Amino acid sequence: MKLFVAGLSYKTAPVELREKLAVQPARLPCHGCRLKLGGGLSEVVVVSTCNRVEIYGVTHRNHPNAAQLFQEIAVSDADFAPYLYVKEGLSAVKHLFSVTGGLDSMVIGETEITGQVKQAYQAAQTARLTGRVTNRLFQTALQTAKEIRTETGIGRGATSVGSVAVELAERIFDGNLGTRTVMIIGAGKMGEACVKHLAKKGARSVLVANRSFERAEHLAAEFGGRAVRFEDCLSAIAEADIVVSSTGATQTILHRSQIASILPSRGHRPLFLIDIAVPRDIDADVQQLDNVFLYNVDHLENLVRENVRHREQELARCEAIIEDRSSALLAKVAAALEPSENAAGTPVAGWATGVPAVCHN
Repeated sequence: MKLFVAGLSYKTAPVELREKLAVQPARLPCHGCRLKLGGGLSEVVVVSTCNRVEIYGVTHRNHPNAAQLFQEIAVSDADFAPYLYVKEGLSAVKHLFSVTGGLDSMVIGETEITGQVKQAYQAAQTARLTGRVTNRLFQTALQTAKEIRTETGIGRGATSVGSVAVELAERIFDGNLGTRTVMIIGAGKMGEACVKHLAKKGARSVLVANRSFERAEHLAAEFGGRAVRFEDCLSAIAEADIVVSSTGATQTILHRSQIASILPSRGHRPLFLIDIAVPRDIDADVQQLDNVFLYNVDHLENLVRENVRHREQELARCEAIIEDRSSALLAKVAAALEPSENAAGTPVAGWATGVPAVCHN
C-alpha cells in the first residue's frame, strides 16, 4: 500500500493552468469519487486552492500515474504532465505538513491554508473517501499546524502592505484598536484588505471614503462600518485616530493646509496618517504639523522585510517539528497496516519507505 501526493502549485505551474484544474469546495466530494473509482485509489483527499491543486491518495500500485489522475478531474485537454509533481511515503507526509502549516505558501506562515486543508479533509471524510491512512495523516497534519503556530513565531508579523498598515496601527495604540476610529480612503483591493484586517483586529469604528459612494457604502456595510462621501473626507478625518489612504489618484489628495485646518477641532489628539498609495496620496509636508505622524509605503515595506526575515529564521524550528511528527506518524500507520515481519523473519517493506507493501486488512 502506497501513500502519495500528486499535484501542481504556484511553484510549478502558471495561474492559467492552475485555474483549469481548480475545484470548487462543493465539488470536492464529486471529484474525489471520480478519482477513487477511475484512478483505482482506496482513499483520496483533494485539496484545491488558488495556489495549488493536490491529490492525496492511497493505492496498491507501484507508481501512481499523476497525469492520468488529473485527467479524471480536468475540464481541459491541456497537457498538465510537465507541471506535475509526485511525492510518496515520507516525502508526501512532510509535504502535507508543510502545506498545512503555511510553510509552502507564497507568504510563509499564512494561516488561511490550514482552514482550506481542513475543509478539504472534512469534505472527503463526509463522502467516505478517507480511511485509516488518510484520516491519521490529515488529523496529524492539522495538529502539527497548530503546534507550529503555538511553538514558533512563523506566523508573527504581517507580510503584505495592507496587513502591515493595520499592524502599524496596532503598534501605535499598543494593540488596542477597540477604542479607536480608523478611516480608509479608497475602497479598492488594498482598501478592502485593510478593512478586513481592521475588522479582525476589533477596530471600534471604521469609516470608508471613496469617489464612488456606492462602493464605499458596500464595503462599509460588509464590515459594519460607515460610508463617507469623498467630498466630506476632511470632516471625517477630524473624527479619526488613524487614516489609511490607498486611492488610485495620480496626484496628492491631502495637503498640509487641509490637515492643518481640522487640527483645532481635534484638541490634542494625535493623528496618524498611513499612505500606502503609489503615487502618494498625502503631501509629505503634513508630518511637520504638531501631533501629526505620517507613514508611507516605504516605511511599510521595511516592516514587511523585517517580518519576512523573522519568519525565515523560524523555518528551521518548524521543519524540526515536521520531521519529528511525520516520522512518528509513519511508524504508527505502518504498525497499524502491516505485520512487523514476513514469513522469513525479514522486516516488511511498506509505503513508509516508498516500497510497495501488501495490505493485510
